[in-house]
Amino acid sequence: MSRIGNRILNIPDGVTVTVDNTNVTVKGSKGELSLVVSDLITVEVKDNTVLTKRKNETKNAKSLHGTTNSLINGMIIGVSQGYEKGLEISGVGYRFNVAGNKITITAGFSHPVVVDVPAGLSVEQVNNTEITIKGIDKQAVTKFAAEIRDWRKPEPYKGKGIRYKGERIRRKEGKKAAK
Repeated sequence: MSRIGNRILNIPDGVTVTVDNTNVTVKGSKGELSLVVSDLITVEVKDNTVLTKRKNETKNAKSLHGTTNSLINGMIIGVSQGYEKGLEISGVGYRFNVAGNKITITAGFSHPVVVDVPAGLSVEQVNNTEITIKGIDKQAVTKFAAEIRDWRKPEPYKGKGIRYKGERIRRKEGKKAAK
């Protein structure tokens, strides 16, 4: 039984949820998101609440029930509050530089890496070693943060690299600990 799928989602003030057959659209102060729902799931909007139900008890319908509920909840939070993900870079000479719609990453390569910011996202530079990615789509924000982190993942010996804000890197001793 999907407990997350049975969760009743409350719609905050200023947010509208419309259902058109299999298309769910959520509009809010920050923007608009839409989701195509499977035929196995029905979405109902009543009295400022959203309820998802499955049409039958097949394994596929059960697995989509909680996923659909969670995706709609993420859309409601995204258009009302938005999402943000922080990244920090550590290492000698490692830094971020945000200029317009481009991020320049200096991370120990022979050349600086230039990354274009996708549409719908904004990047704010806190200082040379920290940036914050903001947007209304949770999946887009976290995917872009993961793509930036992949340029130089944090290594366990010195801790150099790009990591999420607040991420703890498990450190190793190194060769001299073996003697």
